[in-house]
Amino acid sequence: MIPVNNIRQFCLLLMLVANLNATAQKPIIDSFPVRAFSIAAPTQQNLDSFLVFMQKELAPRKINRLVLRVDYGYQFQSHPELIDTPFLRKEDVKKLVTTARSNGIEVIPQINLLGHQSWASKTGKLLRVYPQFDETPWVEMPEKYEWPNKDGLYCKSYCPSHPDVHKVVFSLMDELCDAFESTAFHAGMDEVFYIGEEKCPRCGGLDKAELFAKELTLIRNRLAASNRKLWIWGDRLIDGKTTGIGMWEGSFNSTHRAIDLIPKDVVICDWHYERPDKTAVYFAMKGFSVITCSWNKPSVGVQQVQDMAEFRQSATGPMKERFLGVMETVWSPVTSFFTGYYDKNKDDRKQPQVNTPWNCFRAMFPAESK
Repeated sequence: MIPVNNIRQFCLLLMLVANLNATAQKPIIDSFPVRAFSIAAPTQQNLDSFLVFMQKELAPRKINRLVLRVDYGYQFQSHPELIDTPFLRKEDVKKLVTTARSNGIEVIPQINLLGHQSWASKTGKLLRVYPQFDETPWVEMPEKYEWPNKDGLYCKSYCPSHPDVHKVVFSLMDELCDAFESTAFHAGMDEVFYIGEEKCPRCGGLDKAELFAKELTLIRNRLAASNRKLWIWGDRLIDGKTTGIGMWEGSFNSTHRAIDLIPKDVVICDWHYERPDKTAVYFAMKGFSVITCSWNKPSVGVQQVQDMAEFRQSATGPMKERFLGVMETVWSPVTSFFTGYYDKNKDDRKQPQVNTPWNCFRAMFPAESK
C-alpha cells in the first residue's frame, strides 16, 4: 500500500495509473517513428479511390510514410521519351501530396535504379529507349520466361559505368522528387543479379561490391545536394551464403561487402517475407537506420512488429533510434490490392484466404489505433 499524505499526492497517483493503463493499451506500433505502406502508384483511373483509401484506411492506422513505385509512370518533362503508360500527371501528383499531407503522411516516390530494368519477358522503359545502357546486351529477353535459365536472367540491370546513364536517371529522380515535394527518394536497388559482368566493356572484372557502393553513393550524393534522404531495399547488403538467407533476400555475388563502403545516412528497408529474420540488428550495428518490411504473411508481420518494439526497448542509446519502424509492402497494382482488401471476390471463393498482403497489413496496423 502506497501511503498518501495529502489530496495532491493522491491525484498525482491516479494520473500516473491512468497514464500507465493508456500506455499498456496503446498499440506498440504507434510509438515507431516510421509506420510505412508501399504499393505501386495509382493510375489516373483509380486515383480518387486511392485518395479515399489514404484518408479512411491509412490515416486511421497512423501510417506516416507512403512509398509509391512510380518508375516511369509519370508525365516527365525532362525526358518525355521515357513516359510509360499508364502515367500520372503533375496535377494528379499534387492531389496525392495534398491529401497525404493533410493526413500526416509523407509520400516517398520510387524509381527502380540499377536492377529491375526488366520483368519476366518484358524489358523496362529505360532500356527499351536507351539499349546502350544495358549491362548485358548479349542476354536476349525470352518469349516465355522461366527460372532458372541458362543466362541467370532474373531482371536486367543498367550499366553503372556508362558515361551517360546518370544524366538521364538523375534528371528523372530530381523531377519526381520535386513533383512529390519529397524529403526522401526510394531507389529500389534490390535483387541486382547482373553487375560488373565480365563481358561488359566498362566494368567487367571490377569489384562488384565497389561498383554497387559507387552507384549507391552517387545516388545518395545527388539527393543530399537537395537535402533529401536515400532509401533502398537492403537485400544486396546481406551475405546470402553465410547467413543461409539465400540469393533473393541476400547476395550471392559479393555485393554485401558494400555495406562497409557506403554512407551511413542511407535508410535500409530490410525485407523478409517468409520468416521474420532479425537482420535489422545487423544494419543498426553497422550504423544504419532500418525499417523492417513484410508482405503477405500476417504471422510474420506481427512478429516483425514485436521484434522492432523489442529492439527499440532493449537497444543501447546510440542504437535505439536507428530502429525506425516497419513497412507493409504490396507487390501488385492498386486495383488488384483493392479487390482483395475490400473482399470483392468473396462470393467466388470457397475458403477465406489467410496469407494475403491485406490481411498482413491489418494485422500489423490495428484499425483502432488511438
